[in-house]
Amino acid sequence: MTATAHKPLKKSTIFYYGIAELPLYMMLLPVVVMIPNYYAQDLGVSLWVLAVLPIATRMFDAFTDPIIGRLSDRTHSRWGRRRPWILASVPLMMIGIYKLFMPEPPVSVFYLFGWLIVFWTGWTMFLIPYFAWAAELTPDYHERSVVTGFRSMMGVAGQLLGQLVPVVALAFFAFGGTGNVLWLLGVLALVLIPIVVVPAVLKVPERMDYVPSTLPLKEAAKLMWANGPLKRLMLAFFFNFFGLAMTTNLYLFYIRSVIGEEERWVYILGAFYLCNMLAVPFWVRLSRTIGKHRSWGVSLVLISVASPFYLLLGPGDLWYMMPITILSGIAAGSFQALPNSMKADVIDIDTLESGEDRAALFFSVWSFVQKASLALGGSLGLALLAMVGFEAAPGAVNTEQGIWGLKILFALAPSVFFLAATVVAWGYPITEERQRQIRAEIDAQRAAPGPAA
Repeated sequence: MTATAHKPLKKSTIFYYGIAELPLYMMLLPVVVMIPNYYAQDLGVSLWVLAVLPIATRMFDAFTDPIIGRLSDRTHSRWGRRRPWILASVPLMMIGIYKLFMPEPPVSVFYLFGWLIVFWTGWTMFLIPYFAWAAELTPDYHERSVVTGFRSMMGVAGQLLGQLVPVVALAFFAFGGTGNVLWLLGVLALVLIPIVVVPAVLKVPERMDYVPSTLPLKEAAKLMWANGPLKRLMLAFFFNFFGLAMTTNLYLFYIRSVIGEEERWVYILGAFYLCNMLAVPFWVRLSRTIGKHRSWGVSLVLISVASPFYLLLGPGDLWYMMPITILSGIAAGSFQALPNSMKADVIDIDTLESGEDRAALFFSVWSFVQKASLALGGSLGLALLAMVGFEAAPGAVNTEQGIWGLKILFALAPSVFFLAATVVAWGYPITEERQRQIRAEIDAQRAAPGPAA
């Protein structure tokens, strides 16, 4: 593959690749949002424990993520470097989903921690090679956004499916409540994961003309640290998902305790993800005009403006949430598509400087940053919720102070991090022109005689 000789990807290739993300992101919302709420308000697990557990699992990821990334870069098989890891991840994810989504009370902190480790290990084994695979599918600046945009749409479609299924179950079968919804989504995930992952492995080609990674880990880490655009992108992405994690972890607490809804929250969250999915093509098209980083920055400002309006809502105001939710959903349509496309661009810099194709190592760092931001943002939200006096125990009645503390945390705190992400991302230096120059230099380097050719 070269910048000058690249053939556009087939639509079927983009489809089979992107749809594999659907069941994974269908699971992300329940794991990040519903499991903390269910284990706290229905199974009696302490908020402080739930605040600490995500950080503990991220400490484990600090070791597993770079190991999996480096091993994937160094894997040699007739199936390629990425697909064997993706297949191996499936059973780990499935057993983790079964145990987390269908617990048999009473549960202990060790039960929750152990099965979170299993689930996130499987998630890492899938996601790092899967994202690296996308970066290697095409060298084209805009086609990368098409690939990550469609993949993002499938991820959002998975999240939307995770909302629509409970809506249908509630509307037609009177089957609702957080515990029942978790069980239903767990069953759906166990069915869908092998159905979409196996065709992706069989139908999507993988590059075999790569230059394998042979650099010692210390030297590879030095090159990565010297990559200025990578550091800027990582920091902006961290702030973005830190704020998003605070919002998502507090969402059900806000719905149940401020709005006073136990079951109909799925309608509002469904609207968010529908708008999110439909907005992805808009942000991808806008990025062609003003650049990926500027388009992402505009979306961050939009959600920062929308969120404070949640302060105005109270008991019974479920449908008044809709305009705020729609605006937030539209803004969040860029959060996966554009930064993930930008990741492939910063990896090009490393390919030029190292002479190697080691995308998985970069995505292992990215995976850890994403999971750390989700864990720390969610943990901070829950810890601050406990500090403001909010009571989450089954049957607890909250004071006005506790309710207002929840409203302020949900409506205002995430916007601080969204705006911080905007400031960092705005000066990102890799434009379309610069990326094409980098790809041309890579092509020239590999056309020349020598060990990297």
